[in-house]
Amino acid sequence: NRLDSVSPDRQTDRLRVWSAVGLMASARVVSTCLFVALLTCTLRCSQCVKLSNIILILTDDQDVEMGGMTPMKKTKALIGDAGVTFSNAFTVTPLCCPSRSSILTGKYPHNHLVRNNSISGNCSSTTWQKEAEPFAFPVYLNKLRYQTFYGGKYLNQYGSKDAGGVGHVPPGWDQWHALVGNSKYYNYTLSANGKEEKHGDNYEKDYLTDLVLNRSLHFLEERSPSHPFFMMLCPPSPHSPWTAAPHYQQTFSDVKAPRNGSFNMPGKGKHWLLRQPANPMPNSSVEYLDNAYRRRWQTLLSVDDMVEQLIKKLDSIKELSNTYIFYTSDHGYHTGQFSLPIDKRQLYEFDIRIPLLVRGPGIKPKLTLQSPVLNIDLSMTILDIAGVNLSTVNMDGQSFLPQMVSAPSLRNGTERPFFLVEYTGEGHSSEDPSCPKLGPGLAECFPDCVCEDAFNNTYACVRTLKDANLQYCEFADNESFVEVYNLTSDPHQLENIVKKVDPALLQIMNQRLIKLESCTGDSCRNVK
Repeated sequence: NRLDSVSPDRQTDRLRVWSAVGLMASARVVSTCLFVALLTCTLRCSQCVKLSNIILILTDDQDVEMGGMTPMKKTKALIGDAGVTFSNAFTVTPLCCPSRSSILTGKYPHNHLVRNNSISGNCSSTTWQKEAEPFAFPVYLNKLRYQTFYGGKYLNQYGSKDAGGVGHVPPGWDQWHALVGNSKYYNYTLSANGKEEKHGDNYEKDYLTDLVLNRSLHFLEERSPSHPFFMMLCPPSPHSPWTAAPHYQQTFSDVKAPRNGSFNMPGKGKHWLLRQPANPMPNSSVEYLDNAYRRRWQTLLSVDDMVEQLIKKLDSIKELSNTYIFYTSDHGYHTGQFSLPIDKRQLYEFDIRIPLLVRGPGIKPKLTLQSPVLNIDLSMTILDIAGVNLSTVNMDGQSFLPQMVSAPSLRNGTERPFFLVEYTGEGHSSEDPSCPKLGPGLAECFPDCVCEDAFNNTYACVRTLKDANLQYCEFADNESFVEVYNLTSDPHQLENIVKKVDPALLQIMNQRLIKLESCTGDSCRNVK
């Protein structure tokens, strides 16, 4: 109406101005709307960006050198063929508790200070709980709002009275279903989120490998889809007492331990513990180790089933493509090598090499990598996947994630030139009544008076693959005994060449060993 009192020319001018103002206002509204939409989208994206899920399956005593992966047909197909197989994976110490402590902390034993499987050796001790557990890698994941689950064997002394009993739940775990003590299949006790839970010998309810699987599947069903998850599954297989599921107890009836390589060979030129077994082994020892070998394989079939069922579940809940799955063992094992019936604890390839298979986002199928990786690298790799700034983490290992997902030209960029393997021997102060001729200071004595360990079975080794395939080991005994092997010409470590090798090389290896034995954190990764 106000335009009626204005001249036609003025009306036209005002209409132009108002039109311009209207267009500007409309532009501001559109711009504001776009900004708000973009901001909302950004906020939503930042809240909804989901980190990859992670699963670590850790078996107990599973070798790779003596055919330990042969029964794992499903695992090799579903993880190895779907991802990467590491052909040079090693433990930094060939015994359960110190090795598992290395996996959890990402540290060499000389830094986490777990020496053996006893409380006095710092296995799950109150000192470990105060000084190491708060810095284990699951704590970092939990702070990033990962939903965490633990099932199966933890540390050998876990749950004992001297280790705080079943009420102690290590930090970082939302769901905790840990075995009290060492590996069993039936008649065991669990800490179920800090509550004692006793189990009997009913296969459907109690068989530990299946129980770990079933509770992990329940965890997947009950988890919150808005946050990633981490699961650590630790079945007892193939550790003694080698109790297979009922439907697998007749399998592999014709299988015997491999007779090649160092099987039933004398320990000539080796540390005295390797020289004490009778050679050749008596028939009773051979029968015993063959039975153990067959039963170990039988127990692994349930683990193979576990892997299959777990992957089917991940697929059904549409999480398989966003989940990294690691499959490995705490150390290797031997059955008759150098006439030692059965055990681990030795410095040789059969005890320190471990299986390692990984599948997950960005990993191409059927990939084999030869760069050496260690079990202390698992924690750093898992934290790398979770997006943790690794420079803020005090660990000795290094992430091998770049090796798995980078272009081939970049995969060797993080390859370590050499690494450390160390072990502190165990023994009893009194002599074994069944083997009085051997005297005190020994442990793990089997039939026919063959002892697998001793106080002075304490050694540290430098292992190198990059420039030369060598192993150099020093024993902490009154002989200062040294063993050296060229694994290119002698893959079964039959000949100790310490008296044949160039003294200059021995000096180089000795200096490397000295540096590694005192390394910590970054100095373990960059030792020259």
